[in-house]
Amino acid sequence: MQVAVTCRHGSINSELRDYIIRKSEKIVRYLDQVSEIDVTIEFEGPRVNVEMLVEIDGYHTIVAHVEGEDTGATFDKTLHKMEQQVHRHKEKKRDHRRDKPLSDVLPSDIPELPNSAPDAGKKPE
Repeated sequence: MQVAVTCRHGSINSELRDYIIRKSEKIVRYLDQVSEIDVTIEFEGPRVNVEMLVEIDGYHTIVAHVEGEDTGATFDKTLHKMEQQVHRHKEKKRDHRRDKPLSDVLPSDIPELPNSAPDAGKKPE
């Protein structure tokens, strides 16, 4: 698994970069199918935009984006949003009842209900 940290219109110190990499790698703890994590930090004057992309097995990408004042706090908020989204993704994958047909879900010992109008298909004489 690869973690890429990119900065636009500014730079961050090595301690913050190591912190971002270390914390981002913990997403694998929630979902082991992660193939790549991209963190983009964009400085726009006093504002900081942090975007995190998590690629799952090359076909699905989850995105989290937060804007704030402090780089570290903004990254932590982005990481929290990403953890929630990854957890939701994992729960959807684990929810097997969505895959079962209705005939398997309903018990077979339910008696059929009689028609309210037994001659509903016949023409009146």
